[in-house]
Amino acid sequence: MQLSSYRKLLAVLVFAIIGNTVLAQDSLNIVSTAVPFLRISPDARAGGMGDAAIATLPDANAGFWNLAKIPFTTKQASVALNYTPWLKDLGLTDVYLASVATYYKLDEESAISSSMRFFSLGNIQLTDNSGNLLNSVKPSEFCIDFGYSRKLTANLSIGGALRYINSRLVTGDVGTGVVYKAGNSVAADVSLYYHGMKDENSSGLSWGVTLSNLGAKIGYTNDANNKDFIPANLGLGIAYIHAINESNKISFGLDLNKVLVPIVPKATGNYSADSASLAAYRNTGVVSSWLKSFSDGTSLTSSFQASLGLEYAYNNQFFFRSGYFYEDKTRGNRKYFSVGAGFNISSLGLNLSYLVPSGSGVTRNPLSNTVRFGLIFHLGDNEK
Repeated sequence: MQLSSYRKLLAVLVFAIIGNTVLAQDSLNIVSTAVPFLRISPDARAGGMGDAAIATLPDANAGFWNLAKIPFTTKQASVALNYTPWLKDLGLTDVYLASVATYYKLDEESAISSSMRFFSLGNIQLTDNSGNLLNSVKPSEFCIDFGYSRKLTANLSIGGALRYINSRLVTGDVGTGVVYKAGNSVAADVSLYYHGMKDENSSGLSWGVTLSNLGAKIGYTNDANNKDFIPANLGLGIAYIHAINESNKISFGLDLNKVLVPIVPKATGNYSADSASLAAYRNTGVVSSWLKSFSDGTSLTSSFQASLGLEYAYNNQFFFRSGYFYEDKTRGNRKYFSVGAGFNISSLGLNLSYLVPSGSGVTRNPLSNTVRFGLIFHLGDNEK
């Protein structure tokens, strides 16, 4: 497929997001949401572990996964920068996800944090149904959040964050007769974390629970009835860290994630019935949608995505990682392996990850054959 064809595909995806939700096909139960960039793994370390990060050892990127981990970090403050090329395997160079995250520990018990994600879809030439050129657009999306986390006991902590989301896909009248605008929403995260290690050189079992992107729908027109859900998510994670000796450590992590959005009603071929079903779906309240996602007529177990990760650390300076991601065939059928590596000194950390190519067509991951980069700047040790 030529590069221009990929651009046309991106244009179709843009209008699919801002237009009416398409009824689900019989063989797939894919959850459809706005701002899907919020579901992209934003940091290279987790990317090398199959996107497992809810209960792994905390770092500056913890706010993307489980904010409650931050009080257990070993540094007073840190800043993390990450860059993820998107669709690099298809030859695109201007589609990417960039992120920055930072935290500052107020004391040994609490911390404040902030993060931002920016997703660029590059330059897209729009056309009408006859192939006539319309406007050229540069869709982009971003979010920024602020959080606070605190220890409840010596091993248990809680965290919360507020997030502003902006999705600027198309604005104005692009020749279709519909006036589009940027979509905006506000969401919240709530998380819990249990840290099972006594110190850096001990072994222990940790776990975490997260509720993320709990917020209002997003609309791209002035039609109040034409709004889409954002990807609210329930995450469950467990990690076991085994200290072999003072220099060698190995960690195992398992995450289960479920999008708290019900599937779109299946198409029956009856226009009236399908229209009524779609209208009822779009009119579902946000809180009701979270509950309905557990009873939308599909298997509960198949609605969870699983991430399995492994990390080996030598002297807390050299890291080698691998992971596996699994998604049920009725929910998209994404399955892939990932590998990664990291290097850490007192003031700087470097992380790299690579997603092993797998799948084809709609199941091929946009990150296939892509190297992702991450930097972490350590700004100080904990005050004792």
